[in-house]
Amino acid sequence: MTDILPVADLVDQHCHGVLRTELGLGTFEARPVTAAGTPAPGTTFFDTQTGFAVRRWCPPLLGLEPHCPPARYLARRRELGAAETGRRLLRATGVSTYLIDTGLPGDLTGPAEIAAAAGADVGEIVRLEPLAEQVADTSGTVESFLADLAAAVHTAAASVVAFTSAAAVRHGLEADPGPPGPGEVRGAAGRWLAGREAERRAARTGADGPGTPCAAPHDPVLLRHLLWTAIACGRPLQLRSTDPRRMAGFAAATAGFGSDLVLLHSYPHHRHAAQPASIHPHVYFDAGAALTRTGARAGAVLAEVLELAPFGKLLFSSGAQGLPELHVVGARQFREALSRVLGGWVADGAWSRTDATRVAAMIASGNARRVYGLDRRPA
Repeated sequence: MTDILPVADLVDQHCHGVLRTELGLGTFEARPVTAAGTPAPGTTFFDTQTGFAVRRWCPPLLGLEPHCPPARYLARRRELGAAETGRRLLRATGVSTYLIDTGLPGDLTGPAEIAAAAGADVGEIVRLEPLAEQVADTSGTVESFLADLAAAVHTAAASVVAFTSAAAVRHGLEADPGPPGPGEVRGAAGRWLAGREAERRAARTGADGPGTPCAAPHDPVLLRHLLWTAIACGRPLQLRSTDPRRMAGFAAATAGFGSDLVLLHSYPHHRHAAQPASIHPHVYFDAGAALTRTGARAGAVLAEVLELAPFGKLLFSSGAQGLPELHVVGARQFREALSRVLGGWVADGAWSRTDATRVAAMIASGNARRVYGLDRRPA
């Protein structure tokens, strides 16, 4: 019989707000998965590990039996309303602190709304690309844009818990991970600002634009400049990458600058993400969001991560966005997987129960509290 360990406090170190609006069945079922197009004939997007996990964990929180039909669950959700559904689900996660990436578009709740609905503490994570867009909207020249951008990042660093960026996913950092020179940065910023202005003129006149979307920064030099500006502030930097091997050079280049790197959402390359966390003192690995995607196989994925990464380098997150159900699934899957994996090792005599309980607390909340200085934040 597997020994089940209690996993108490959780810090969700990367998530997003939830939708304020009601959703139909088709819209709802597409939210738990990253998918394009339509499901196979005769199936739905509920026919995934995440979909089954939603049906397992969430219906009882709304007064229904586990694994009830999706249509019945959605009917109960509409009966309660989006706000009450969100409150019930978020309060059932057992998460004491949510660190919320506020950079996604859409009608998503902000940190204050999550705090009220969940009865939990919150911290804000600022996404660098939207911040650059906001600065560009009020800066007239390249010089003023770069000065205003540096000021905006440093001002944000005083109140946020971390910065985040999708730059590594878009372009990788293997070609030149170091900070770009001033001339390179001015040239990249000038091209981006000129492209934005060309798009605005085209929109006003109805003419064709320049062909390359310029709303968000996309030049590798400008993106690298954003990352290094954030590094200079000393706050943790969360990076998304489908393949963490592409960030090996950046991880090495940023050592000794006083800013921790947290690698996000690297499944199915989770083994590669665990490796730099074991090499560099300032690199950490978020293993939680992979468990949401893998459902009933979450324990196997977590065990693989624990083979490679030092236990003091692993962090939990749900990675949830849009649906409060994903916050529930992330927290419940993580608790169960961590408890069963470590509890199994205790039952086999490989670990002591004292050590297993201590490591569980580190991964669930202690490591995040240390990395983000949560216990030093003003009340």
